[in-house]
Amino acid sequence: MVTEHSDAVGDTSALALKILVAGGFGVGKTTLVGAVSEIRPLRTEELLSEAGQLVDDTDGVDQKTTTTVAMDFGRITIRSGLSLYLFGTPGQDRFWFLWDELSQGALGAVVLADTRRLEDCFPAVDYFEHRRIPFVVAVNCFPGARTHGTHDVSRALDLDRGTPVVLCDARERDSGKEVLIRLVEYAGRMHTARLLDSVG
Repeated sequence: MVTEHSDAVGDTSALALKILVAGGFGVGKTTLVGAVSEIRPLRTEELLSEAGQLVDDTDGVDQKTTTTVAMDFGRITIRSGLSLYLFGTPGQDRFWFLWDELSQGALGAVVLADTRRLEDCFPAVDYFEHRRIPFVVAVNCFPGARTHGTHDVSRALDLDRGTPVVLCDARERDSGKEVLIRLVEYAGRMHTARLLDSVG
């Protein structure tokens, strides 16, 4: 989603870009959106139920008590005239039908990864690769988790050459903002290259 609107003070146009935040269950998507959003984020969280224990793998995220059932929404201004609308996707398989709707018009995506459960982000990586939606992998560095280099993570996920991998702390606004800036820069390069290919 790319929208333009006029600034109330002057004639300069402001650009708003749609970004998805995806990844596995309990990886920190809601935390990231909440940390960077300059507005009170919209959340659609529900308490984990006993019925959900049969389908939600909480191994490694034992303290988690809620889950996103539709989406998270937040907004951040990267610089004057450029805002990002953030849509956090639900992580469980049974909510993936929402992804197609949420991904319409997205500039790109952040795939959050937890090295303790790296396989949980495979579906998100596959989803964006198959739809040619630019994405970065942001490794959420949980306390106590073994640290891995970005090259090791890229190789483990079998990412396409050039797909950025960055380390972050989803709880920290500045860290999350850096991830988003990397995504916007990368998506801009990808869209420009595709445009040049189409006219070449």
